[in-house]
Amino acid sequence: MLQKSCTDEERLTVLHLVQPVEGGVARVVTDLVAAQVRAGLRAVVACPPDGPLAAGASTAGARVCAWPADRAPGNRLGREVLTAGRLIRACRPDVIHAHSAKAGLAGRLAVRGRVPTVFQPHAWSFEALEGRAAGLATAWERLGARWSDRILCVSESERLAGQRAGITARWSVIHNGVDLNRFPPAREDSAASVRASLPLPEVIPADVPVVVCVGRLSRQKGQDVLLRAWRAAEVGGARLVLVGDGPYGDELRRNAPPGVLFIGSSPDVRPWIQAADLLVLPSRWEGMALAPLEAMACGTPVLLTDVNGARESLPPGHLPHCLVPPEDPAALAAALTTLLDDPALRAELGRTAQSRTRSLFDVTKTAGAVLRLYQELVGQPRPTTRKRTER
Repeated sequence: MLQKSCTDEERLTVLHLVQPVEGGVARVVTDLVAAQVRAGLRAVVACPPDGPLAAGASTAGARVCAWPADRAPGNRLGREVLTAGRLIRACRPDVIHAHSAKAGLAGRLAVRGRVPTVFQPHAWSFEALEGRAAGLATAWERLGARWSDRILCVSESERLAGQRAGITARWSVIHNGVDLNRFPPAREDSAASVRASLPLPEVIPADVPVVVCVGRLSRQKGQDVLLRAWRAAEVGGARLVLVGDGPYGDELRRNAPPGVLFIGSSPDVRPWIQAADLLVLPSRWEGMALAPLEAMACGTPVLLTDVNGARESLPPGHLPHCLVPPEDPAALAAALTTLLDDPALRAELGRTAQSRTRSLFDVTKTAGAVLRLYQELVGQPRPTTRKRTER
């Protein structure tokens, strides 16, 4: 039996099993474990040692264990499952919290319900795939749900996508949260000074609008759609700054129109958000993207595609201006043209977004809801036979 008892004298131990180690998932996990450490939990993060997650989680106060794992399933999966099992036995957690598809696959195969297990997809893997691969991913998620005491979604739309795919589970929906101390409201005069301090390849005059896209350069984040939209939009002399790196980087650079700047990955996205007149994220799929929440917490308006979590992120009055269909360059170009041509509208959108985000998407509230979920699961008797249950 892997589970240990959690008495009043000892802190609840949660093991976060994580792959990937960069981008939004890494920031979500880092912020979550920081809040958990402040709340008195013993947080352990098992993840690949390369990338920003290991360092960030350690700085946040978590114990970090190396779990060598590739992003995608492959011939190393058996070894990854065995290694995950050894780490779990050594850690003896009260709860396992597996983040994203690969960790959810390896963690649930290693434990198979013997320890209270939370699986958080951070966007469904089958939405990223096509054909037979998508079918296999869907079949696994249906099977793996029996070894999940709870599937934790970051948006109601993500949960509904899982249900539509035939996944039968006990569901919880807890929105992503932002560390509001790290993303404070921007001062009215701060954008110009922040912009002047950035490592930009050219000097951008203060009166030239800057649009920022923060995200891994990948098919998911849809920067290829954004570049087609930028070419068609009436943006004047505005600049589009892409912050991030990834497998689509070379292709995107070859196809970039004038006015597009590639910055590469950044250990701190705050200055880029604070310098932006508009943040755009043209994703093909998400659970609930973190970068828009961070931008709105600072008072930066956002333009999103209508994927899981986007409508729940935005104030209702923003939908006509700030939400477009995914993979629709024409609609994205039209929205860019409208927003770049109307500074007053951008300012109003930024103010209302800031107010709503800071009241609803505080990571402290997110961490508190997750802790209550852990406590609920730890208090339940462990069944000898895992059964599927519905919400």
